[in-house]
Amino acid sequence: MEKVLLFFTAASALTAVSSLPARSFYFVYEPKNWTEAQSYCREKYTDLATIESMEDVDILDNMKDLSQMVYPSDSYRAWFGLYDDVSSWRWSMSDSDFYQHDEKEFRNWRPGQPDNYQGNESCSAMYSDGSWTDVGCSYSTRSVCFDVKGPNSTFVLVNTYMNWTEAQSYCREHHTDLASVRNEAENQKVKELIPSTGINWIGLYRDTWKWSDGSSSSFRYWRGLEPNDNMEHCAAIYFQDSGRWEDWNCDKKNAFICQNGFSQKVVKLKLINTSSVDLNDPQVLENLLKQLKQKLKDQGVDGDIRLSWKKQSDGNIFMKNTEDIGSDRDVP
Repeated sequence: MEKVLLFFTAASALTAVSSLPARSFYFVYEPKNWTEAQSYCREKYTDLATIESMEDVDILDNMKDLSQMVYPSDSYRAWFGLYDDVSSWRWSMSDSDFYQHDEKEFRNWRPGQPDNYQGNESCSAMYSDGSWTDVGCSYSTRSVCFDVKGPNSTFVLVNTYMNWTEAQSYCREHHTDLASVRNEAENQKVKELIPSTGINWIGLYRDTWKWSDGSSSSFRYWRGLEPNDNMEHCAAIYFQDSGRWEDWNCDKKNAFICQNGFSQKVVKLKLINTSSVDLNDPQVLENLLKQLKQKLKDQGVDGDIRLSWKKQSDGNIFMKNTEDIGSDRDVP
């Protein structure tokens, strides 16, 4: 049988995950740091808790036992599964055919950078000396786009002042993307292009808060002025403020909340069929599920993985997309 070439976007994994047992939460009052708590939850349960809604917040608020959560400095706080992945810098253009493995790791940070000042710097820019810094993404400045043809790229300075997201959109509309700088030679090309003052956006950005179990939930319930960083990269619930969240030093000892089981998740899958294979053929669908299951295992997903397809209103699984799938980019 002919093969189907799969292209995954950042959010793409499968069309449907079959229904599994609902999640249950478990408080553990033995104080541990965040990493110790994560290891404990993964050994005894499934993982540190993912909080997906105000309903979850209310459940945890009703479950807590404050009499068991009084410690010398960290009273009434409990770890859960949210953490700040400070190392997760990635390029706006993430086409694996364009990069070599060593090129993805090239960085030219200015000494002391990135520092995520005040917990609000998730985009990168280049100084006139070619060094990089992390900057708040809402800052307005010039940017560097690039045009890609095969393995080659041409850099273009854009003098219009925009924030990082606006610059990304502009570059994708008028060029290929915000500039990826893959090695020292390309860094020198951009350095020679930019003005002698100010900073200039490039395409590197940072994924910020993530869930320990890999969930994509965007629900947040921070206290006022949180997260405020100060080298605090793990999230804790503060039960004396209606269960709102704080970023906290991961080495602190707190109670923590584990979870067991998973909720049902439905996610869209995009793929490119480079052959004459009928994607709605039952045998093809079965083979694709096997490939997807193996893909998840290769990415470190453990446990009982159950996958199934969700049908469209016409009875088919896939429908033809006339848009240019190759133009779909990862965005922060």
